Amino acid sequence: MMIEALSELRGIVMRAGSRWTETGLPRVAMVRAEACSDQVYEPMLHLVLQGAKSLSIGDRILKFEEASYFVVPVDVPATGGIEAEGLNQPYLAVSLTLDPAAIAAMMAEMGMADTASPPTGFSVSPATPELIDAWLRMMRLIDRPREAAVLAPMIEREILFRILTGPQGDKLREIASAGSRLSQIRPAIGWIRENYAEPIRSEALADMTNMSVAAFYRHFKAVTSMAPIQYQKRLRLLEARRMLLFELREAGSIAHMVGYESASQFSREYARMFGLPPRRDAARYKVPGALDATASNDRLALEPNGLKRRVAEALS
Repeated sequence: MMIEALSELRGIVMRAGSRWTETGLPRVAMVRAEACSDQVYEPMLHLVLQGAKSLSIGDRILKFEEASYFVVPVDVPATGGIEAEGLNQPYLAVSLTLDPAAIAAMMAEMGMADTASPPTGFSVSPATPELIDAWLRMMRLIDRPREAAVLAPMIEREILFRILTGPQGDKLREIASAGSRLSQIRPAIGWIRENYAEPIRSEALADMTNMSVAAFYRHFKAVTSMAPIQYQKRLRLLEARRMLLFELREAGSIAHMVGYESASQFSREYARMFGLPPRRDAARYKVPGALDATASNDRLALEPNGLKRRVAEALS
């Protein structure tokens, strides 16, 4: 039954575009062929239906096979790539943006205390038949808008229930629990995201969380798998690559825009993260008229195969 449910789910998700596609269902999106591997992930549940995906988060590299899922409890910059099984079997996935209020309400109904265990980092779990079945019923609602208004919230609750009672339930509890380390760290994460080009002052960030500097660093890394300065660096480099590829700006000006004082340092750190220095990286994709500024708003994969395909689409 799980094999049949997965097959039907894949058939539905094959309708998606080559970037994250809204489904018309609240907080639910789907993707075919090109996953947004180099991006800032917001709190979400991500279920892989076909193909495989690897993500580098801090000093950890995670591998996701089909019929596996992971929970992202906090905004986190990550890089990685996807593996499709062939032209007729692209990478397929669905996602649910997590609503802390909905999770907290379910925890209250289930009698779960508003507390969370210490952060356990990021991990991968196999999807159960019950979880796949709930996702299938959710995705069927794409073609049933009248039913979706009533049933989608109910199925979302079931999906959350399956996750809360599964091996990654602790991550949902982190999101919804007012006293969790995540809730304490969240203001500092928000500040760094909004002000990634500004210098980091450890004392100011620690004050935001009501922690000592030492405790702040320890808990920040436990939640994000990165030290604050590493988190900021990844944000800067992801934004730099977006501007380099989609806004066609010069590497030198981009370096200063994202907060680097030294263009050479920017080039070294860019090459360390993406494999090539900025100009050589951009040169692989520069085809006149193929990329435009509107693409900067797309949730598009920033990886060679994805960009080459986008260039081909633009020229066809």
